[in-house]
Amino acid sequence: MSVTIYHNPKCSTSRNTLALVRHLGEEPTVIEYLHEVPDPATLKDLVARAGLQVRDVLRRKEAVYSELGLDDPSLSDDELLAAVQLHPILLERPVLVTERGVRWCRPIETALEILPPMSEPFCKENGDRLVADVKGN
Repeated sequence: MSVTIYHNPKCSTSRNTLALVRHLGEEPTVIEYLHEVPDPATLKDLVARAGLQVRDVLRRKEAVYSELGLDDPSLSDDELLAAVQLHPILLERPVLVTERGVRWCRPIETALEILPPMSEPFCKENGDRLVADVKGN
């Protein structure tokens, strides 16, 4: 299975998602999006494939979100994506891409929807266990 993760190594959820992918026997393509910012067309495509809206993938708690007034509902998707280009920290993470779909993995359990079935529990950095659910993951 081909797996790509848009990753921020400073984010525990992103690190845990990367570790989960590897726990499941996959070696993903890792894109550190703070340094390799996806272009607006790529982001639009990922958002659409995930069934989300651009506003859904913004980190509202980032100071720059308020500073730029990104909560203004009149801002277009293109304007929001332009802000992400200048301030990639605004992009929620991690983003996981497989042939089964695209997911913003908050919470990490969302990743299980598009990854191979999990046969053994996975332990996050904090020791919490992630176990298979009734959907086969």
